[in-house]
Amino acid sequence: MKTLKQTKTFWIWIAAAVVFAVVTQFLINGGTLNSFYVNTLFFIGINIILAASLHLIIGITGQFSIGHAGFLAVGAYASAIVTTKLSLPFPVALIAGGIVAAIAGLVIGIPTLRLRGDYLAIATLGFGEIMRIVFLNMDYVGGASGMTVAHLITWPWLFACVLITIVVIVNFTNSTHGRACISVRENEIAADAMGINTTYYKVMAFVIGAFFAGIAGALHAHNFYIIQPTNFGFLKSFDILIFVVLGGLGSMSGAVIAAILLTIISTFLADFPEVRMVVYSLVLIAMMLFRPQGLLGTREITSFFKVGKSAKGGSHDASKQTVA
Repeated sequence: MKTLKQTKTFWIWIAAAVVFAVVTQFLINGGTLNSFYVNTLFFIGINIILAASLHLIIGITGQFSIGHAGFLAVGAYASAIVTTKLSLPFPVALIAGGIVAAIAGLVIGIPTLRLRGDYLAIATLGFGEIMRIVFLNMDYVGGASGMTVAHLITWPWLFACVLITIVVIVNFTNSTHGRACISVRENEIAADAMGINTTYYKVMAFVIGAFFAGIAGALHAHNFYIIQPTNFGFLKSFDILIFVVLGGLGSMSGAVIAAILLTIISTFLADFPEVRMVVYSLVLIAMMLFRPQGLLGTREITSFFKVGKSAKGGSHDASKQTVA
């Protein structure tokens, strides 16, 4: 009965998302949403994918990575090469961006994910900077001048990528593999003692997160007409990290809400970059002072719609909401 209820709830949310997508497409086609709002909507979608992918690495598996912009860059340049240099269709470029980024995640993940804490953060930061410097000095992709890319992204493609990303990561989190990743986050030594291959699950989460970051990179490249190495510096990694921390470590919906809010703030303050950073800083300081667990903590937004009998855990049962 519980499985049937969960399945019904899942399809209700999917149907609501599809209705939202159809209505938005009508608004775009009718001209109700001008180019500014459409670009903002696309930027929000890309950031949601980035937030969800990093949520799997940090929020679920507990691996402090600050090199996510490196995977974004790999996906962006790989997809741009596929469409611009090889003249292949956009769907091929989209998949290629994800696969190449996943391979990069595997290559960097195997040797570095034996590290923990600050050491892992430094290693991933180094990877992101290495990727930026490589593209900066690669004449094949334009070097410092950047690479011109055709605008091929559409709302249906963006919506499909966002929906697939969220569904895949949520289902992975609720699977046996996701539970193993959560055990690594909670206590890696205890998980290892219980026979869980902690390195395997850390690498798995890293590769999946890198894959979807590569997808976001492909969408990014074909939305902004030009990509440059400066777009993928370590500050970009911190922007993505803020989405996850502000939303709440362990909360998928929290990361999504934070990505939406901060993208809107960033877009409307684009003409005032100094003010934007001040607002960012004030929001983070206020969050750390008054709600250090983030907007939703480890809970999901769906838990607020549950009305009726509480679970056996009583008033403290909310602490069991540890997954997306």
